[in-house]
Amino acid sequence: MNERTIFERAVHDGAFRVLITRQKLQKRIRELGREITHDYRGKEPIVIGILNGCFVFISDLVREIELDLEIDFLKISSYGDAQVSSGNVTMLKDVDANIHDRHVLVVEDIVDTGVSLKYLEEKLKALHPASLKFVTLLYKKDKAKIHFNIDYVGFEIPDEFVIGYGLDHKQILRNLPAIYVMD
Repeated sequence: MNERTIFERAVHDGAFRVLITRQKLQKRIRELGREITHDYRGKEPIVIGILNGCFVFISDLVREIELDLEIDFLKISSYGDAQVSSGNVTMLKDVDANIHDRHVLVVEDIVDTGVSLKYLEEKLKALHPASLKFVTLLYKKDKAKIHFNIDYVGFEIPDEFVIGYGLDHKQILRNLPAIYVMD
């Protein structure tokens, strides 16, 4: 069997280049953790990750938040295996926790059109949380169709297809250590 590195396998159907290094990711996540710790001081938030893409980001982020917190997940789909959102959001897994009167922080890996976050905002507000805020690692501000208030943004990025650090291409490449642009 021909053994190839993850980077060689990652380019099986295209080339890529580094957009955000592992070091820049870790530095910014530490900053976000400090900001969230400050803003939620005296509260015990429930952090809700949006699967699958957020799993690497949320793992690093919650370790930088110096508060007691609860973690839950939900799963939606608006992409399938495509590189562009379909615009239709489907709930695949709902939250298990009761968020009524809780301080909720939703963690997303990437926001491009804003359609998914708008859907989540409406769905979660109907459950009457005490507060509802959103954090995203990546934000394609120029692509946003719905201008949505995102409380914490890791990086604004151009409208390019990105992989790595939890983001996938056809459900693979999530384990790359940085953010890459597929050319």
